[in-house]
Amino acid sequence: MSQAALAREAGVARKTVTNLEAGEGCSMGTLLAVLRALGRLGNLDAFLPDPGISPMQLAKLKGKERQRASRYGEGSAASVKVAEEGEKKGWTWGDEE
Repeated sequence: MSQAALAREAGVARKTVTNLEAGEGCSMGTLLAVLRALGRLGNLDAFLPDPGISPMQLAKLKGKERQRASRYGEGSAASVKVAEEGEKKGWTWGDEE
């Protein structure tokens, strides 16, 4: 493709295409227009860093973490023992020890 044809397709001056080929600066809009005219707009992805895992995805993958264990967690040996002792004594609500 000639510089003139590329410039016409991108909507920029031929001198702009010449400067771009020479490595001189241009605006982002000009660069995007030229890349779009060349059908190479997708090549910009190569310059972007890998986004990795988002904080929301990381939180979902991690799941719910236990912050602190209770003294007598449900089903623990200590809670079963306390419950059994309460049954042996015949304790009811309102009883004072």
